[in-house]
Amino acid sequence: MKLTLEWHYHTPKHIETTFRSEELDIRLALRLAEDIEKTGRVKRLSFFDRDGSEWTKKEINKWIKQSEIGISDVVAFFDGGYDVDNKLAGIGNVVYYNQNRKDYRYRINARLEELESNNEAEYAAFYFLVQQLEQLEIRAMEVTFKGDSLVVLNQLSGEWPCYDELFNRWLDKIEEKLKELKIRPVYEPVSRKDNTEAHQLAKQALEGTPIESKLQL
Repeated sequence: MKLTLEWHYHTPKHIETTFRSEELDIRLALRLAEDIEKTGRVKRLSFFDRDGSEWTKKEINKWIKQSEIGISDVVAFFDGGYDVDNKLAGIGNVVYYNQNRKDYRYRINARLEELESNNEAEYAAFYFLVQQLEQLEIRAMEVTFKGDSLVVLNQLSGEWPCYDELFNRWLDKIEEKLKELKIRPVYEPVSRKDNTEAHQLAKQALEGTPIESKLQL
């Protein structure tokens, strides 16, 4: 990971200017920032990645911690189901990832109220999935998202427009969370057959069976 450092500098006579570094290794950028702060002439220090997103020192330290524990190769599945009669939704998530050269699978489901349709359950399942990535400290990396909802995946990727106000609110929430976590999403639609685990979890949630497990494969 490389970042560009911007130093907003001011002199004792209140002359101000901004210096911008070349791209630096994230650890070097952090060390330089800490050294610059010791001068006492820093109005503001900013860090930017290649996509133009701004990073805080707290986010940089989290990224460094994550790189040390070695999370990579993240593939995340989602599915949502809806019981029209009871007006209940069941959502299921499965996350595969590698950590310190070991493969893991994390599974979780949940039953939700106050949703209106199966499509909304799919959006809720995706949003819940991104929240689980945050709990697993997965951030600032590429993540492949897989599901059998073409509506959700194609609207998130921008392939399909969304004219529904409710769904647009879900899209905004998801995109804001992905941006906050600095996750670079890859959207990959799959068949129901290839989404069996997430589908089963959503079904079990509707049946009132909560599941959460982490397994080394």
